[in-house]
Amino acid sequence: MTNLFYLVPAASVVALFFAWWFFHQMMKEEEGTPTMKEIAQYVREGAMAYLKQQYKVVIIVFAVLAALFAVLAYGFGVQNPWVPFAFLTGGFFSGLAGFVGMKTATYASGRTANATMRSLNAGLKVAFRSGAVMGLTVVGLGLLDISIWWIILRTFVHEASDAQTLVVITTTMLTFGMGASTQALFARVGGGIYTKAADVGADIVGKVEQDIPEDDPRNPATIADNVGDNVGDVAGMGADLYESYCGSILATMALGASAFFQAGTDVQLKAILAPMMIAAIGVVLSILGIYVVRTKEGATLKDLLGSLSRGTNLAAVLIAVLSFGVFYVLGFDGQNGLPQWWQLALSVLSGLLAGVIIGKVTEYYTSHSYKPTRKLAESAQTGSATVIINGVGLGMRSSAVPVITIAVAILLAYGFATGFHFSTDTLSLGLYGISIAAVGMLSTLGITLATDAYGPIADNAGGNAQMSELDPSVREKTDILDSLGNTTAATGKGFAIGSAALTALALLASYIEELKIGFSHIGKTVLEVGGRTVETVSASITDIVEYYDITLMNPLVLVGVFIGSMMAFLFCGLTMNAVGRAAEKMVVEVRRQFREIPGILEGKQRPDYTSCVRISTKAAQHEMIFPSLLAIIVPMLVGVILGPAGVIGLLAGGLGAGFVLAIFLANSGGAWDNAKKYVEEGNFGGKNSSSHHATVVGDTVGDPFKDTSGPSLNILIKLMSMVSIVMAGLTVMLH
Repeated sequence: MTNLFYLVPAASVVALFFAWWFFHQMMKEEEGTPTMKEIAQYVREGAMAYLKQQYKVVIIVFAVLAALFAVLAYGFGVQNPWVPFAFLTGGFFSGLAGFVGMKTATYASGRTANATMRSLNAGLKVAFRSGAVMGLTVVGLGLLDISIWWIILRTFVHEASDAQTLVVITTTMLTFGMGASTQALFARVGGGIYTKAADVGADIVGKVEQDIPEDDPRNPATIADNVGDNVGDVAGMGADLYESYCGSILATMALGASAFFQAGTDVQLKAILAPMMIAAIGVVLSILGIYVVRTKEGATLKDLLGSLSRGTNLAAVLIAVLSFGVFYVLGFDGQNGLPQWWQLALSVLSGLLAGVIIGKVTEYYTSHSYKPTRKLAESAQTGSATVIINGVGLGMRSSAVPVITIAVAILLAYGFATGFHFSTDTLSLGLYGISIAAVGMLSTLGITLATDAYGPIADNAGGNAQMSELDPSVREKTDILDSLGNTTAATGKGFAIGSAALTALALLASYIEELKIGFSHIGKTVLEVGGRTVETVSASITDIVEYYDITLMNPLVLVGVFIGSMMAFLFCGLTMNAVGRAAEKMVVEVRRQFREIPGILEGKQRPDYTSCVRISTKAAQHEMIFPSLLAIIVPMLVGVILGPAGVIGLLAGGLGAGFVLAIFLANSGGAWDNAKKYVEEGNFGGKNSSSHHATVVGDTVGDPFKDTSGPSLNILIKLMSMVSIVMAGLTVMLH
């Protein structure tokens, strides 16, 4: 068992090596003309300046929270003493993953534009492998962080029994997920506000009012827009999926330790190692899939989608097959309460299939290769109002299949793990099956995240080509890559929220386990449950649920459900309004420059790009604080006031409302964006027509939908779970 574990840090080293290798290969590419280099430098400096400001705010928040956890651990004794340190490392690695991805993207965009001058395949290769740097950095750092903490805690933590030691270790490791989630939320919200304020300002004044092309160098907001693509869609997405990836693995480890508590440490270790092993194998398969992606000159959008699908599908099929081998090698033989090796492998398969289906459904609703987005573009002929109405309706309809898919995946994952015995006796094992399905869905994150990070790189490459006034054929090629990026980004967002739903369900169960640890902190060794006396260390999930009366008839649970559902909408409302306020300032500034600086529209004088970058930076820093802190404070207050029953309601309400709302926002936004692209290709009047202006308005509404509020929701769901888990000791003490 110990020897098998070392495959996990080895896989992290392999991932980080290939991330370095792809970065090294990208840096060897030519960056193009002096103008192309100058524009790339502007974007790079703006992105780095923003991140420095963001990290200053985040460091203060982390210092305050770490101090709070230290007081709870060392002052009140209601928390594990390792928690403050685990929390800080989770935040550090999450921020580092986003930083590396963003730094790579800012160097890759100009090189992608230059490579596209040679061929479409050359541009795709540079952009995709640069995106793979972030994908492999995320999984490499995630497995490295998990490995380091496993080794540290195995060395220093010793409880009354070996079985109890493993439970304490895995639940303690869960808390570094809160650090990752906190950093991810600030990155997503702040980056999303930055990028969409710039994007909306650039589109409304430049494309609609002045009839100049997207990314035209005469538009003062265009550099800020390109910077925003990097800080929001790259750094934000990297931090986001880092915490999703780690959260799914850590929740499964914690559930494995508790589900097989009575079966002995050997069985527990098998259940703990399984998710780490699947993730480690997924790293290798992701690298293999990355090398498969290539295309031919003159490829259509469908051809490019097929190229990316070849890589992701190959990795998914191979991990599905090798999962059977993982459980077989670990010795899941149906003895000592363990399921058969093939049962849990089928649970993994259900998670993988759910991810593929959600990705395909998202592609269908958001790609202009398919009917829904084309019909949306057609509706632009009657004005922007019909574009908005139809886009909202499309997003709402698109939530049906992903929700049903996740529901079926949950039932199948539970059923395969338990032999389709749905009862309180099989609850822990069934929840472990659901959690391992989330690991399966995220196991090939190295390549699926590469397809997502590729999008902003292609978008910036198009901006560089336009501003550098390259041959129009180059912009045509980058537009094809950009359209593909819009679809892969929407697919990635659907994939992220789908995995969040499965992971959040596992975290609900992990919260119950953390309550048990909380009892030990306050010296409560037995519970009175239904007239029975139960030892705390051996209490089941159903025992804790019964002890706190966590049922729908309990008003505390119902109140929690309402608050959790409200949080999803309140959070989206705050972030949408934040983008609106920041965009207003950007529109005013861009209009001022067109009015007061003579010669901009004639190309005789350069706009003041710096002032627009400053406006977006300042607005994002100011506006991101309240929504992000709200996501941390509300679960704390609910735990203090309503107790565990209220917290379970909060997490259930947030999960249900947040999951559906996030799909709606991501798909509406993606469809509006690609409807605009479809019109720009010459359909329904083409560029600068009334149809084009209508779709630009739809796209500006969709921008905060898909790039700010929507993707932040899956972090909100998991962050509320993580905060509740970390604060469980205090909740138990008070209730």
